[in-house]
Amino acid sequence: MYTAKGQLERNALIRQYQPLVRKLAHHMMAKLPANVQVDDLIQVGLIGLSEALSRFEATQGVQFETFATQRIRGAMLDELRENDWASRGTRKSQKEIEEAMRRLEHMLGRTPMESEIAASLEMSLSDYQSLLTKVQGTQLIYLEDMSHGQDDEDSFLDRHMGDVDADPINVLRDQRLRTALVAAIKNLPEREQHIMSMYYEQDMNLKEIAAVLDVTESRICQLHSQSIARLRAKMRTH
Repeated sequence: MYTAKGQLERNALIRQYQPLVRKLAHHMMAKLPANVQVDDLIQVGLIGLSEALSRFEATQGVQFETFATQRIRGAMLDELRENDWASRGTRKSQKEIEEAMRRLEHMLGRTPMESEIAASLEMSLSDYQSLLTKVQGTQLIYLEDMSHGQDDEDSFLDRHMGDVDADPINVLRDQRLRTALVAAIKNLPEREQHIMSMYYEQDMNLKEIAAVLDVTESRICQLHSQSIARLRAKMRTH
């Protein structure tokens, strides 16, 4: 229980860090399908913030914002896992695209072109591009990767993490994963390298990237999805 003064201080801190919750929710939304509601993530994030306030100890030598960020993201990821945001059909399509890329690269000895991937999937180019838009494959690491892939024979994280029990939030900080990722990005087609750089290094959104490259936002979404699929396919072979 909190005293009246303590409750007031707690409420003030929650208000102070609400912008952080919204920022994290919107950043995560950029990497999720349209059926996920940002308000739901914000509500779950606020619960994570409240738990962070209850559990934080200054003596741990960690800044509160760092501690809270981990708790907030963790709460959002738990919510997404529980509600299984990606349909089985979407995950199946994502894996089929990645498998086609791996197969073609092995056969051709080079990065396959978009038309070649479409042909391998027995689709027209326009249908393949529509599929890229549908799957919105904007995540390098999917939630099932974080749960050690119960139905996935490829232990994606196990090959790139020194400690498989580490917090998934810190996965991208692992040196082996970062090294493999940098190498994979360098093998992307030049245009896709530019898109990845603008999106992740310059923190530009898809609309801004589309304006720079003078194409539609939908086309950038397709190319970004394709880039992520290429990276996942490449890194699974390491």
